[in-house]
Amino acid sequence: MLLDRRDLLRFGSVGLAATALPGLRANTPKKAKSVLVLWMAGGVTHHESFDPKPDAPEEIRGSLGTIPTGLPGVRFCETMPGLAKQTDLFALVRTFSPATDDHLLAQSYGLSGRKTTQAQILTEPNIGAIYSKLKGGRAGFPGYIAVPGTTRPGPPPYQLFTGGWLGAQYAPFATGGKPKNDDFTAFVKEADEEQFTKQGVTPFADLSEDRLDNRELLRSKLDDALRQADTAGVGDQYRDAFQMLTSPTVRTAFELGRESDKTREAYGKTKVGARCLLARRLVEAGAPFVLVDYGYDPEFGNLWDNHNAAGQNFPHICEMAKRPYHVAGMDRAFAALLGDLKTRGLLESTFVLFLTDFGRTPKINKAGGRDHWGPAGSIFFAGGGVKGGQVIGGTDKNGAYPTGVSYSPGDVAATLYAAVGIDQETTLYNRQNQPLAMLPAGAPIPGVLG
Repeated sequence: MLLDRRDLLRFGSVGLAATALPGLRANTPKKAKSVLVLWMAGGVTHHESFDPKPDAPEEIRGSLGTIPTGLPGVRFCETMPGLAKQTDLFALVRTFSPATDDHLLAQSYGLSGRKTTQAQILTEPNIGAIYSKLKGGRAGFPGYIAVPGTTRPGPPPYQLFTGGWLGAQYAPFATGGKPKNDDFTAFVKEADEEQFTKQGVTPFADLSEDRLDNRELLRSKLDDALRQADTAGVGDQYRDAFQMLTSPTVRTAFELGRESDKTREAYGKTKVGARCLLARRLVEAGAPFVLVDYGYDPEFGNLWDNHNAAGQNFPHICEMAKRPYHVAGMDRAFAALLGDLKTRGLLESTFVLFLTDFGRTPKINKAGGRDHWGPAGSIFFAGGGVKGGQVIGGTDKNGAYPTGVSYSPGDVAATLYAAVGIDQETTLYNRQNQPLAMLPAGAPIPGVLG
C-alpha cells in the first residue's frame, strides 16, 4: 500500500511518541486564540523580498542589494530591513507552491486550502469561513472579518471572500471604506462600478440609539421569515452588524485615531500600514479571525502583479519594490505589527500568516517586470504555536524551483487548523446537508509548529 505525505507524517509522529521514556509526556503546544492572515493578493515577488539571489545573473538578481538577517547566512532583499531584524519571531517558508500560474485558481486555493477548478473559485468556503463555522464569533465580533475586504481580482472582478457552500452567513464582515478614514465608513464602489455602499461600524449621524433599537426589533421580527425564505444566512449577517453597531468596545476598536502618532508612524501612514494597525486593534479587542486584504487597488492597480504590461504604468520591479506602498511598505507594516503584538503580549495567542498567490518569475522580463510563477514563492508564519527563527526549504540558484519539498495552500491550511485546535479530518455539511471534507488534502508543514 502506498502512503501519501499526510500518512507518513502521521505514522512518523506515532513512532516518535512510542520511543518516549515511560512516564514522560510530550509537551503539547498551546493553541492560538486568534488568527491574523496577511493576504497580499496578486503574487508578491520573492526575489525582491525574502529570497534574493545575489549571485545570479543580473537579469535574475536585479539591481537591489541584500542585507543580513538575525539568522546566520540568511539574507533578505534590502527592501526588508524591518523583518530582517525580527527573524526570531517567524518561520519563513521559501518553497510555497500552489502549482498553478493562474491568479484565480491560486487565490481560491490559498483562501480556502481547497484545490479548485475554474468553476469552483466562488463555491469553496474561505478558511476564515470554516473557522467562523466551527469557532463562532467572540467579544461582539463575527467569526471572520476582512479589512477592508474589497480586493477584487479580474477582469471581470471576482468576489473571492466567500462562505461558499457553507452559506453567506459565513462570508467575512468586510469593513469596506478607506483606511485613511478612521471610522472606515467611506463610500466604496461595488463590483458593477455603478452602485455605492456605505460600509463600516459607526451608525449614521441621524441614527439615534433608540432608532437603532427599534430597527433591531424590526430585524428580529423578520428573522423567521428570512430563514423560511432560505436567504443563505442574510439574517445572521444583519444580526452580526447590529451587534457590532451596539457594542462600544467593538466600535472603539475601529477608531485608529486613538493610536499615538508614534505608533501610526511605526506602521507607516499607508494603506497597508493602516490595515495592519486596525487588524491589531481588532485582535486586541477580541476578534477571533481577521484577514488583512491588500492587493488589487483602485489607486495603484494590480499592486503585486508586476508584469509591467502596457497600461500598468509601473516602474521597473526593482524600483517598484522600494516604494512605500509596495515591498518596503509591507515590510514596515508587518515588522511593526509583529513587534506590537509581542510588546502587548498578544503574539503568543495570535497565529499570524503572511500569504500570497505565488512567486514571480526568476527572470525579469523585457518591460522590467516579473510574471506569474507557481513553482516557488515565500510566505511566513508567526505567533501562537509557531517556532520562530527558522527558514524552511530553499530554492535553486535562480530562485526558480524548490531544492526540496514544496508546500501547497492545503498544507498551509492544515498548519493553521492545527495551530488553533481544529481537526482537519472534520466533516462539514453544505446547504443541501451533504457531507464534505473540510480539507481534502494537506498536512501541517513539518517544523512550523513548536
